Amino acid sequence: MTDSNNKEDELAGTEQPFVQHLIELRDRLLHSLYGIAGVLAVLLFYPGPSKLYDFLAMPLVKTLPEGSRMIAVGVVSPFLVPIKVSVMAAIALSLPWILYQIWAFVAPGLYKHEKKLVLPLVAASTVLFYMGAAFCYFFVFGQAFPAIQKMAPMSVAVSPDIEAYLDFVITMFIAFGVAFEVPIVVIILARMGVVTIAQLKSFRTYFVVGAAAVAGLVTPPDPVSMIALLIPMCLLYELGILAAQVFIKHTAAPDDEAADAAKS
Repeated sequence: MTDSNNKEDELAGTEQPFVQHLIELRDRLLHSLYGIAGVLAVLLFYPGPSKLYDFLAMPLVKTLPEGSRMIAVGVVSPFLVPIKVSVMAAIALSLPWILYQIWAFVAPGLYKHEKKLVLPLVAASTVLFYMGAAFCYFFVFGQAFPAIQKMAPMSVAVSPDIEAYLDFVITMFIAFGVAFEVPIVVIILARMGVVTIAQLKSFRTYFVVGAAAVAGLVTPPDPVSMIALLIPMCLLYELGILAAQVFIKHTAAPDDEAADAAKS
């Protein structure tokens, strides 16, 4: 009886925190879903799925020949595609709230110096992703679509499918959003000790070559779009090197700080 009681006590001591973590995780997931649902409800009411899609398609529609319009190949595409746009817009607009829920879940298990590192990186990565998507929509599309239309043969009637356009836009938004995360990757690699600041500086030439290859793969087939992605990536790489030096200095663990003080 004593042995069985001891085993029960041990299980009770280990299961309870695990169950509490699961409950906390469930609550955070539900809060995230509630936030997305709330934003989606607003978007469905105003401005509405159709106007959201019209806004998304505006850079392309402006470049179509006079009298041309986009087409819907699927039977239910005119209904489903704008709804998809609304859902994706709700997720994108709710991203800060979702990241806050993730932060609230993991923050209690982090040390003070780790919080100094994680919280700024989470906030910065969100802003950079938004900047990448906005840069793609307001600048790259405005340069790429006219160039693509000029390359179309005279015998071809340009009438893009709304679902194919949505897939293209999502791919481009993700590509530019991820590309703008270059400083975050540089900071994390430097902070983890994978590379040093000196190595990052010496890798500049290799990074430019790699960035040019990535820009050529993910952008439309025109030089303006490629350069429009290449230049920001190179500038953000330099920004990442500068920011990494600051982060390494201000997010060092207490033991590391004491060792640096002893050396000096």
